[in-house]
Amino acid sequence: MAGTGAAALARALLAWALLALPPALPQPRESPKVRAKEARFNTTYTDWVDANLLNIYAFNHSVRRNRTEGVRVSVNVLSDHKDLPVLFVVRQKEAVVSFQVPLILRGLYQRKYAYQEVSRTLCQPQTKAEVETQHFYVDVSTLSLNASYQLRVTHVENFVLRTNERFSFNATAAQPQYFKYEFPEGVDSVIVKVTSAMAFPCSVISIQDILCPVYDLDNNVAFIGMYQTMTKKAAITVQKKDFPSNSFYVVVVVKTEDEACGGALPYYPLSRDASPDEPVDQHNRQKMLEVMVSPTITSEAYVRSMLFCLAIFLSFYILTLLIGCWESCRQQKRKGLLAAMDSPSLDTGHTRSIPSSFLGHATYKSYSYGSFGNGSSGSAEGTMDSMGSAEVPYGYAGERSLENVAGRPRVDSLSSVEEDDYDTLADIDYDKNVIRTKQYLCVADLARKDKRVLRKKYQIYFWNIATIAVFYALPVVQLVITYQTVVNVTGNQDICYYNFLCAHPLGNLSAFNNILSNLGYVLLGLLFLLIILQREINYNRALMRNDAHALECGIPKHFGLFYAMGTALMMEGLLSACYHVCPNYTNFQFDTSFMYMIAGLCMLKLYQKRHPDINASAYSAYACLALVIFFSVVGVVFGKGNTAFWIVFSVIHIVATLLLSTQLYYMGRWKLGEAGGTAASGAGGGRRGGAPWRDLSSPADSGILRRILHVLYTDCIRQCSGPMYVDRMVLLVMGNIINWSLAAYGLIVRPNDFASYLLAIGICNLLLYFAFYIIMKLRSGERIKLIPLLCIIGTSVVWGFALFFFFQGLSTWQKTPAESREHNRDCILLDFFDDHDIWHFLSSIAMFGSFLVLLTLDDDLDCVQRDKIYVF
Repeated sequence: MAGTGAAALARALLAWALLALPPALPQPRESPKVRAKEARFNTTYTDWVDANLLNIYAFNHSVRRNRTEGVRVSVNVLSDHKDLPVLFVVRQKEAVVSFQVPLILRGLYQRKYAYQEVSRTLCQPQTKAEVETQHFYVDVSTLSLNASYQLRVTHVENFVLRTNERFSFNATAAQPQYFKYEFPEGVDSVIVKVTSAMAFPCSVISIQDILCPVYDLDNNVAFIGMYQTMTKKAAITVQKKDFPSNSFYVVVVVKTEDEACGGALPYYPLSRDASPDEPVDQHNRQKMLEVMVSPTITSEAYVRSMLFCLAIFLSFYILTLLIGCWESCRQQKRKGLLAAMDSPSLDTGHTRSIPSSFLGHATYKSYSYGSFGNGSSGSAEGTMDSMGSAEVPYGYAGERSLENVAGRPRVDSLSSVEEDDYDTLADIDYDKNVIRTKQYLCVADLARKDKRVLRKKYQIYFWNIATIAVFYALPVVQLVITYQTVVNVTGNQDICYYNFLCAHPLGNLSAFNNILSNLGYVLLGLLFLLIILQREINYNRALMRNDAHALECGIPKHFGLFYAMGTALMMEGLLSACYHVCPNYTNFQFDTSFMYMIAGLCMLKLYQKRHPDINASAYSAYACLALVIFFSVVGVVFGKGNTAFWIVFSVIHIVATLLLSTQLYYMGRWKLGEAGGTAASGAGGGRRGGAPWRDLSSPADSGILRRILHVLYTDCIRQCSGPMYVDRMVLLVMGNIINWSLAAYGLIVRPNDFASYLLAIGICNLLLYFAFYIIMKLRSGERIKLIPLLCIIGTSVVWGFALFFFFQGLSTWQKTPAESREHNRDCILLDFFDDHDIWHFLSSIAMFGSFLVLLTLDDDLDCVQRDKIYVF
């Protein structure tokens, strides 16, 4: 009994204690009130909401299967509660769209921008019924004590874009726009063109599949589909095969900042009272745009363009074959007439004489070197005897008989197989100084080395460039394939700098026309190699017959550099095609590397014509070209606005010009600081002891500069006289003026396109040397035959038109992708090729013609002995 009473007392005390304690948990909050109302389109609802109220607006509209209408929800929050925004949720049949107002969008460096007015277009679900009534709801809620807002739902006019019809609209960062396009029957590809009269604000154009939700904000527009940034122009080619529904959305979004389009970052105000994370109100950041969708070319146009491209370049093969047949017939006819002339006359029994004009060259009895006097040098021995006197001019003295020329001793030593053996002999080294420092040189003086040695030396040019091409091209192809794959997978069309208004895709390639137009480099380069091969075969056959003209006449035939030039032209086509798979800032050198090589090889070949023994080796030539390409990359990466780089480059440019000028002026016969070494005389060309060079060396190297100044003072001031090598001096002075001017231009202007600037330096020097060569050739009494003359004229005209199209500038990776697209233009040839494609066509033809000029320029000397061909 007592136990029962104690238990009852304990329960009573526990109940009292529980009642006396304060509640551990808060009392349950009152459920928010739900206020639902039927709403209508095109009506503005001004309302309020707080933490205890949820507003629901119910809309319904009829949807037809064959007609798509857009629905747009526009809201404006009138209250200023940035910390407690109003949340809008749109619930549809197959999608839910939610956003808060103020809408916070982030820019660069996580900057925040707030927007009070927001408009969103709703994604429209597909319907299978002929007519269907669809319902959707707009829920409005907030945690604020009181927030007022305006809500309006409207139908979007012209939501479905029509083919070849322009449509104008406005867009802001918080009020993006998107429209639907359906492929018509028979159209497999269209191009979406968006234009604007104003460059800024920067915007983004996106092509997305018909899926919900639609990504139409700055922070998510790049998630799916294809997209481009835009200032004034944008163009995206869309193929039907990429969209199973045969339709797509064109989404236009205005970015919060203009930095992606090359604009300046906005001022980001910070005050003492404001938090660094406080969002900035951008007010009315609006852009007016115009969109038009047009069909692109058909598959027949692709076939027609490819056939056109092949026809152009294969016609050169046919033309070359016809000229070859005509030349062969002419040679056979000449041989027949020569045989008839050599046969005894029936009347007298004596052979008939052959006029010099019939042999294909003018009479050389009056063949003189410009304004120089005529000396007596009838043979190589006479030449050697006459070069010891400075007062006796060196000139042509009459035509020398080629009779028994194959049987007499050769000038070059056939016993020497290696060039190094020839160069290390002390007496031969002295002989080089005697011969190469003559006032007037002939080709025979610089063609003394063994032909077999030189042939091996110049063949290295071909094998080296072939090796370089293989190792260079393989990673290039792999890289551009990766670039194209990234573009196709990510949809980011800002990676590649195409001319989007004339970019015709084929397979996985985005701009097939820019690749196809490079075919000319490959085909014409191959044709040039075939021409060189035929010439080499004919020349070797002539050597096997001991033909006197092949052995002792004309410019020495060395084909290694020609093979290297043809290979470089083919590689230029291949690498240019690779570059145009995805042209951008990181692979520009693919398009320019072999241009530098072609310019360098042409200069070397032009110099080799009359200086075969002293031309640069392949190793040193390619090393210098590699240095040029290195400077090209460094200049593009670090040279923009970098004063230190331009100073260093200009100094290197000027010093290299001076060193090369000295090397060319003295034919390589100068040295500094080597014991026992020699250096040719200064500009005055003073002679000591009858030797046309001056010793500037001593056992110690400390006085090199002092000795150079002493020589300049002695030859140029104290006993000033004219330069010994006038023609070379004129060329080198002009070359130094041009190169110093280019160096000063680069240092002052600092052009943005450093790669083109560097290429311009090479082309200017090549053109200067070629013009000098032509002038000196005519001044020497030589002539230019019909074929090279036609090549010079035709090539010059083609180069002029090619450069016109090159400077049109359809895109540039020196700017942002959006700014580059401002230069885009429509196709101008067959609705398939643009200006840059025509540059490819014309420049490949012009390069091929330039190579033919170098090949045939001295054909008039094939019957002239080498000791009567002047060096210049």
